[in-house]
Order: sequence, then C-alpha cells, then structure tokens
Amino acid sequence: MRMRALGVAALATLAFSATACGDNGTAQPSAAPSAASSGPASAPADKGNGKLVIWADPSRVTALKPFADQFGTENGVTVEVKEISKDNQQTFLTASQQGSGPDIMIGAHDWIGNLVQNGAIDPVTLTEEQKAAFPPIAIKAVTFDGQIYGAPYAVENVALIRNTKLVPDAPATFDEVVEKGKELKKAGKVKEVLCLPVTQKGDAYHVYPLFASAGGSLFGSTASGDPDPKKVLVGSPESIKAFGKLKDLGEKGDGALKTSITNENYIVNFAAGKCAFLVSGPWAMADVKKSGLSYDVTPVPAFKDGKPATPFVGVQTFFVASKGKSKALAQEFVANYVTNKDVAKALYDADPRPPALTAALQDVQASDPDAVKFMDAGKDGLPMPAIPEMQAIWEPFGIAETAVVKGGDADKAATAAQKAIDGSLKN
Repeated sequence: MRMRALGVAALATLAFSATACGDNGTAQPSAAPSAASSGPASAPADKGNGKLVIWADPSRVTALKPFADQFGTENGVTVEVKEISKDNQQTFLTASQQGSGPDIMIGAHDWIGNLVQNGAIDPVTLTEEQKAAFPPIAIKAVTFDGQIYGAPYAVENVALIRNTKLVPDAPATFDEVVEKGKELKKAGKVKEVLCLPVTQKGDAYHVYPLFASAGGSLFGSTASGDPDPKKVLVGSPESIKAFGKLKDLGEKGDGALKTSITNENYIVNFAAGKCAFLVSGPWAMADVKKSGLSYDVTPVPAFKDGKPATPFVGVQTFFVASKGKSKALAQEFVANYVTNKDVAKALYDADPRPPALTAALQDVQASDPDAVKFMDAGKDGLPMPAIPEMQAIWEPFGIAETAVVKGGDADKAATAAQKAIDGSLKN
C-alpha cells in the first residue's frame, strides 16, 4: 500500500488498494486450495443465476483465479474474476446503482462507510469461531455501526524499519530515533536523519503515529466508539501541540521531517543506505531485501512521556454486494471460503501481505518473520476511519503538516485545517 501524496483525490487512492500499496505483481499459486474443511456440508441452495462474479484489482485477479475456479467446481457454478484497475470504489458504486455490478468486491475496509451509505454492500455473517480466528484489530476494522461488513484477508500498517548495522538495538523512544539519526548524519554515515515521506502536499498517513504520540487526534468518538464526524479535533489544543511537535522535528528544527522526502524516494533512500530509519509498511520490503541491508522491523516507538504511536491500520476485505445476482453464493464464498487457511495462504503466496487469518500468519512466520513483526507493530493501531467524512481530512491535514514542517506556526496551520474540514463537512 504505498501511501500516497494525499490530496483531493484521496478517497480513491486512500484505499490501501493494490495500486497504492506496493503491489509488485503476483505469482500464481502452484495448486488451488480446497475449502472443504471449513465450508458447510452442502452447497448453497440458492445459486442465483449459476454464476458468481468477483471484481478485483489487477494483482489479485491472478491470486484469486485458481481457488475461484475450484469454488465453482465444488458448487456447480461458474465463477468469473474480473479485473478492475481504475477508481475501483467509484466504479463499483456506479455499477451497483446501475444494477451491473459484481456479487463480490475486494477493497479496503475504509470504503465501508461510503458503501453502506450508498446501499452497496450487505453485512457478512461470521460465527464466533470465525471471528476468533482473526486478530481483534481486523474484526474491529470491518465492523461498522455494530455490524460486520466483510471478511478480512490482509492487514497493513507502518512500522519502524532500521538498518541494524548502523543501529543494532531498537530505540525505546522516538526521541532516540531522532538523536541517533542526527548523530549518524553528523558523522557522515547517512544523508538523512529519517526517511518518512512528507512531500510538498503532506502525508497524514505516514506521520500519523507521531501526531498521535504527541497527543493529536482527528475525531472525537460516538457513544458506540466510532469516529464522530461532528467532532473534528484537528484544531484542538492537543492537536495544535502535536503539530508543534512536528514543527520541532521539521526543517528548521531537528531536520528529521523534510518535504524533500517523498513517496517516490523514501524507500529507495533507505535501501541505498542514505538513512538508518524508515517509517513504512510491508510494501517496502521487496526493495529493502533486494538492497542486501541488514534490517529489523519494530513498532514505531512513542515520544518520551508521549501517548502510544498508533499507526493507521488498513484491512483488505471481501465485500458482498447488496445488489448482486448470486447473494447466497457470495455469502458462502466470503464467509466460509475466504476464511479458510489454505485460501488465505494462497492469497499471501501470490501477493505477500501479512495475512489477517491468524492460522495463515503462523504458517508464513518461518519464511517471512517480517509479516508477524508488522502485525505486531499494528496490533494496537487505529483502524483507518471508515466513515465517508474521512476524505475531508487528508488535504487540509497535509497542508498543515507541510506548513509546520517548513517552520510555520502550528496554531495557525491547525486552525486553518480545522476550518477547512468543518467547512467541507458543514459542521
């Protein structure tokens, strides 16, 4: 999920979608897995029109095809996996409204609020045993207004990736990250204190763990604990203080945050040894491993005496389309096939992201210990808010972030962002 310079088109790119998150092509599984061990004894009685249609982004089409075919064979239906490569969420919504959409859509959990608001997806029934097979953060992410709206299959978040030759031990606080980075830069061993993308437009996604640790927040909470779009807190005193902390880390302070560090260069800079610390996610690991650097993955540490450095957590999800023609088949596939360990493992093999299913994660641990480390780094994170109003946050927050990183006044930047967001949401 290589996140992004967040701006006006944030809703579409926000998706932790394959194009945004470092999907590097896929290898087809050697054999199609069987779901017989976890599915019901008999196939669904209502097979709709005898065809199940699944929409997926390009990387997941290859991953899905073998076991989609097997599901079709087991249930006596045809399964079509169709590639959707542009504006996937909006394409799905438009098709749903026109009655020409799929039975199953694959996307990020933070689409849920918008999809529910537009009547495009149905709740998914998972048993208590099935829910217990996932980490709590994954189930929390796909729960909206008290109902589960999808089956999670992969979890993504940022962590602190460090060059262990330069920094053998994981820093206990982010203050130590900055001090060590400055020390290494002064000694000429690195070019940058830290590789975390800010860009000229800001990047709220990557900086959020620091913003949260410094006391900042985006929304208040409803009585049910969901983010409350009527209580935007970007301009609160606590968030102003957090923006002040980002200023201290910025270009006129410690030099750890710089607008010249972008989504295009932050990973390659780390891989080239130009910085000892990288804040990124699983999508960075192909380049990191290819570089030959010795590295480790640990949670982003909090500031000394700060709050936890909670990253945003994104969950890739299978949704059941509310206007699909084969809804019983779709529910069966999503609830009882996607949640099968062999299927989850096949998806991982084709597109290595930390599996949401705990049993699948345990299976890949020996060959990919980083997957477990990323999952650990995000276990107490914040699921990306799934409310539609989240799209109003990205651009104003990014403008404020860039302003303070360049040395601007934190109070003015945060207040302007709050005003812009409230105006957009008509609060």
